Amino acid sequence: MQEQEKIVSMFDDIAPTYDTANRVMSMGVDKSWRRKACDLSFEFYAKDSITKIVDVACGTGDMMDFWSSRAQKSSVNIKEIVGVDPSVGMVDVAKQKYPKFNYHIAGATQMPLEDESTDMLSITYGIRNVVKRKEAFEEFNRVLKKDGLVVILEFMKNENPSLLGKIRDFYMNKILPYVGGIISKNLEAYQYLPNSIKDFSTVLNMQNELEEAGFEMLYTKSFSMDISTLLIARKK
Repeated sequence: MQEQEKIVSMFDDIAPTYDTANRVMSMGVDKSWRRKACDLSFEFYAKDSITKIVDVACGTGDMMDFWSSRAQKSSVNIKEIVGVDPSVGMVDVAKQKYPKFNYHIAGATQMPLEDESTDMLSITYGIRNVVKRKEAFEEFNRVLKKDGLVVILEFMKNENPSLLGKIRDFYMNKILPYVGGIISKNLEAYQYLPNSIKDFSTVLNMQNELEEAGFEMLYTKSFSMDISTLLIARKK
């Protein structure tokens, strides 16, 4: 089994308990990061009518719901919100929770979406699970309209951690996997999380990769002891 297929299979296995494990492990603070990502994106895009928002690696659909609820708060009309994910298990949960959205079973590098059809594209805590990241960024560029936004929330590798950063690393490496493992009954899946961060890109590398794929960086900020980083870029 290829690496990408293994990752998809792992998410299929943990789909039923994924939401509970995530809320417990993040202590709910991921909600504030998601709100920030949506609100800033609407400010940067500065339009009150949006044709389509696509959430890649949509998982169980929570980010799509944030797009919808924050749009209402910002008086932005969205015609369609689409979730894309290769995990059938995750999308099945998403469809039960949020039947009003549309879904595609597909990976980030090959999406069944038309060229320049999308206003905004988000991927939250999913880009590190994409093996061919360069191809994914090129695909994001293809489906976005000119001046469209790519919005990334991710756990990034920290090359020079502060004391708080070291506390974060201890939590994510030593405590988090066991909490997630107990809830999901799949320790291996939650050991994958800190390992995937440790082997992942730095913020600077990610910015460079986005620029090489034809994007202009608009915003980069790390939150909560650098646990989570938000990157917003515009298609040139």
